[in-house]
Amino acid sequence: MSLVRPEDWRPQGVDDLEPRAWEALRQTERSVLVTAGAGAGKTEFLAQKATYLLQTGLCPSPKRILAISFKRDAARNLAERVAKRCAPEQARRFNSYTFDAFAKSLVDRFRAAVPDPYRPPADYRLVLPRRQDYSDFLDTHEFRGVNAEQLERAIARARLPVANEGSELQRAVATYWEAQYNGQDDVPLSFPMINRLVELLIRQNPSILKALHLTYPVVFLDEFQDTTFAQFQLLRTAFDGSEAVLTAVGDDKQRIMVWAGAMPDAFAQFEQHFGAERISLICNWRSHEDLVRIQHVIASRIDPDVEEPEARADRLVDGDVAAIWEFVTEDEESDCLAQWIEREVQDGNVEPHDIAILVRMRADEVEGQLSPAFANRGLRLRNVARNVGDIAIQDLLGEDLTQILLRLMRLGSTARSPENWNAALLDLQFLEAVDPADETGQQLLQERLQKFVREMRRTLRRLDPVPESAAEAAQAAIDFIGTEVLRQAFPSYQRQPDFDRVWNGFTRLLQESLQHADTWSMALDEFEGLSQIALMTIHKSKGLEFHTMIFYGLDNQTWWSLTPNRLEELNSFFVAFTRAKQRAFFTLCTERGQPVAWIEDLLIPAGLRHIAAAELIGG
Repeated sequence: MSLVRPEDWRPQGVDDLEPRAWEALRQTERSVLVTAGAGAGKTEFLAQKATYLLQTGLCPSPKRILAISFKRDAARNLAERVAKRCAPEQARRFNSYTFDAFAKSLVDRFRAAVPDPYRPPADYRLVLPRRQDYSDFLDTHEFRGVNAEQLERAIARARLPVANEGSELQRAVATYWEAQYNGQDDVPLSFPMINRLVELLIRQNPSILKALHLTYPVVFLDEFQDTTFAQFQLLRTAFDGSEAVLTAVGDDKQRIMVWAGAMPDAFAQFEQHFGAERISLICNWRSHEDLVRIQHVIASRIDPDVEEPEARADRLVDGDVAAIWEFVTEDEESDCLAQWIEREVQDGNVEPHDIAILVRMRADEVEGQLSPAFANRGLRLRNVARNVGDIAIQDLLGEDLTQILLRLMRLGSTARSPENWNAALLDLQFLEAVDPADETGQQLLQERLQKFVREMRRTLRRLDPVPESAAEAAQAAIDFIGTEVLRQAFPSYQRQPDFDRVWNGFTRLLQESLQHADTWSMALDEFEGLSQIALMTIHKSKGLEFHTMIFYGLDNQTWWSLTPNRLEELNSFFVAFTRAKQRAFFTLCTERGQPVAWIEDLLIPAGLRHIAAAELIGG
């Protein structure tokens, strides 16, 4: 197809980009680190840059772009954005993976080239070890001076080969590898182990390394602030010394995964090792000016040199957009919250599912405290931290199995749903490994899906939308895909207990949803939380956004760890605050605790004021 001259190219699907985004997009001669705050549109920027490179021929056929994200939904989201903007033959050259999926693809393709004694068999088994599994290993092999956390981290960071000598920790790592390969009928490998295998593979095979360089002259890295030591080492082994141009995006003020192994200085390391130019985006497309000003006050406490962002969203509400609501008792707090939300919903200012109540911990206790008052006002509070079976609702909603089944059931419950149809086709394409270029294969997938939709509609017409029908309806959807196909496609489901955990959670939540619905479509709305107010923990709010956010419990008992010298706690606080598009409020109940003085000293000069219960409800 015809290409566009770089100077004539325009953004696809959006009106324009901010000047600095243009600068980062057009930087194709050297690596670039794009630091972007909350609401800056980091994923959209990557999609636009990929489109620019593909449509102008700056990434010419048959060369490809490699994009690496941390979560599968983020990788898929990015791929879908590029597919919407590019011709199919261009979009096929955009390969979007998670770190784990990319590493696994290389092991599977070049397994025979992995040096002995680390070469895995073709039928190796993917596992997700728990902390207890490492403890059991240490006990069995009598490593008394090493704990499970130390072993887990050392396995993820050790460079192969590991000699069975030296410190007790090194000997434990070497013994662990030996035990995985020699101690049982099959070879179980975790994703951290596969990461280490790939690093060894490409380090010791120059021909594979060269092929990688020829295939991927462009590499994208999303959410770079969460990169681990092992992942960064793999990147260096793969692309150091090559002509590949890397683009990393992230926000160091949103670094909340150091506890899980994220590098504390990922940005500085990237700049140093890849000679990257740093470009900071300054527009915030999520929040309006008054909220952005307060966000900047918190950001400046984290990084005194941070630039003030430009708010690009419109303010759509009147009155206070940020305040500390003060209550004497917890009952007063619950009643006033319910009354305020009821009024806002009835006045048409906000939909219930566009409100989130954030707690630092103990969501179940808060649910018990708030639910009666909310129910009295006709409001539905949904604690997404609550377990259905053995899985939290929010975790269940993010599962691949859940998303696949929901799309299929939506197609069966509605007359027409182009969005779910296209998504279901992508699901089938992934699950059955059908090449997008295979027109015959694509046609067969469409025919199979059409047949299923007809059958699913007949099934749902036959089944009354009552809790007793949940299992049969869900089974009809999963039978179309095939349980074994799902378990083979997703490593997290290969252990039967792990698959059952998600499957049982899905059917249980569907049963619950059918208690509040008159139709299958309404039940699926209920399942996804429409018309319900979300209650969740601070950490689970990352990646989400809501019209109105209410922080429950800004006091020194709830936030005892929010101290000036604990930066990661302040990062978590900042991440949660920036989820708000229009309003962010805090509740302070003196029956529960006293103010966090230094946080109030930070926020009140930025425009927050204390509002008593009488003023809140009477206003």
